[in-house]
Amino acid sequence: MNIREIEVSDVEQWSALLQHVEAESAYMLWEAGERNVEMTGLLNMIEQFRQSDNSTILVAVKDDELIGYVLARGGNARRNKHSAYIVTGVLKQYRGQGIGTRLFNRLEEWAMSRGVTRLELTVVTQNVNGLSLYGKAGYNIEGTKKNSLIINGEFVDEYYMARILPS
Repeated sequence: MNIREIEVSDVEQWSALLQHVEAESAYMLWEAGERNVEMTGLLNMIEQFRQSDNSTILVAVKDDELIGYVLARGGNARRNKHSAYIVTGVLKQYRGQGIGTRLFNRLEEWAMSRGVTRLELTVVTQNVNGLSLYGKAGYNIEGTKKNSLIINGEFVDEYYMARILPS
């Protein structure tokens, strides 16, 4: 298994990966089939992230198949360009095998090489597996977003978590 930055040529596999992860997870922002996954938009996103100093998409690749990702979107202003908001997903059949940990380790290396010193995310408070991964990766809860999402007709809270890296 290899962790690397996404390539433009990965767009079709990444589109499929996003759709599969959203269909398999109860805690992603987008529900299965809700997101309009347009190839042109994804291509533009990949190109913008690859040209950015503080944004990236890292993918986990096994046997030439994308099986996981972590996306980091850096701030646009001088005051927050040291910070990146992250989203991650791993195909269900590969969860619990250390892939998320490897993605986060590689993300940290990337961030420190780019001067990104704050990585932040949100996670549904009931997402025990996500909380375990993020805690193991050094993320701390900074606050709670009350009634942040509606899942299965019920309001759920999210934790706001961050990891501060050495500058």
